[in-house]
Amino acid sequence: MGESKIVHSAMVTYTSMISLLTLCPPFVILLWYTMVHADGSVLQTYEYLRQHGLKGFKNIWPTPSALAWKIIACFGAFEAFLQLALPGKRVEGPVSPSGHIPIYKANGLQAYAVTLITYLSLWWFGIFDPAIVYDHLGEIYAALVVGSFVFCIFLYIKGHLAPSSSDSGSSGNVIIDFYWGMELYPRIGKNFDIKVFTNCRFGMMSWAVLAVTYCIKQYEENGRVADSMLVNTVLMLVYITKFFWWEAGYWSTMDIAHDRAGFYICWGCLVWVPSVYTSPGMYLVNHPVNLGTQLALFILVAGLLCIYINYDCDRQRQEFRRTNGRCLVWGKAPSKIVASYRTTSGETKTSLLLTSGWWGLSRHFHYVPEILAAFCWTVPALFNHFLPYFYVLFLTILLFDRAKRDDDRCSSKYGKYWKMYCDKVPCRIIPGIY
Repeated sequence: MGESKIVHSAMVTYTSMISLLTLCPPFVILLWYTMVHADGSVLQTYEYLRQHGLKGFKNIWPTPSALAWKIIACFGAFEAFLQLALPGKRVEGPVSPSGHIPIYKANGLQAYAVTLITYLSLWWFGIFDPAIVYDHLGEIYAALVVGSFVFCIFLYIKGHLAPSSSDSGSSGNVIIDFYWGMELYPRIGKNFDIKVFTNCRFGMMSWAVLAVTYCIKQYEENGRVADSMLVNTVLMLVYITKFFWWEAGYWSTMDIAHDRAGFYICWGCLVWVPSVYTSPGMYLVNHPVNLGTQLALFILVAGLLCIYINYDCDRQRQEFRRTNGRCLVWGKAPSKIVASYRTTSGETKTSLLLTSGWWGLSRHFHYVPEILAAFCWTVPALFNHFLPYFYVLFLTILLFDRAKRDDDRCSSKYGKYWKMYCDKVPCRIIPGIY
């Protein structure tokens, strides 16, 4: 099973699988209900459930409507069409443990531009009112919960019967196979990459579309958009633009190159991203905060700076890899470690590990500006309620866990060279602290 065997023990997998399966779907629905119908107050939702028990919980849970399915189907089909039809540069992904090199078409930025222009045009010309999406959000999330689960079953069956590449296989355990996934690079036909669709074109794109939706809904309700909502939306859209600008770089990250396409990653991208990641904006729709120009600009500039640093970290490492270390990092020749490792087929290869610039501050320094950027687009909600900050908390836990998994993976891959690297860059994420 390769990578995923080392990553987590069966016990951790069972625990996280059972908690994700049982806790995440109700959490998504409760988050939506609290933000939209309970004033963002966890206490209010708790009181309602305490008084009405299970019946109250059933009342909260929306039934996926035909309209919800239609919205999801149209959005999914449109994104799949753009992924296949738009022109893009041919990009090679990193060589997999079995020696397979995935080929991609980098057209994310074009798809992103076409999506937003189309969505805004439909609203502008009165063809479709995005407020409808907000009004039926609960039904859409309820449909996504079910539909994504079915989709993960399809991935499991496909992994058994028709894997797309040599990077697939069973652990011999149904639950682990379903949860972590059977295939590293599942495709439909030769060109339709499933993980690019779930992670980038459905997950990240729905985040942008919903951010715009919340803005339009607030405008239709109040005749204006509060500065808090503007700061939130602008920062999210700039962050997502950065993501699509750098999408080819994302294909070399852990999500794509190491985590298989199973429930863990695909359900997360199809359900968790559109609900949890967009939740600060969802809260602001009914709670417009007026920050005043000075504070709004301060938060905006701080957020933009964090997004830029996050981008520059990735750019620095990519440039270093692309030029094989023959580049300047902060105006100087980079310091590096030349690490050799063996592939599963027994070949010896070398990698360059960058130990200067942003990457000399800590081994995963790029997570610091990412968490701070999320804080910046949440803080316009101020501090009346904790729930808008759930995303920041979740992101922090996710990235700290990812940093640990990545360190464990690198340690087993590079051995003594990784130890040398850690001696040179001792902090994992926060320079001087952790």
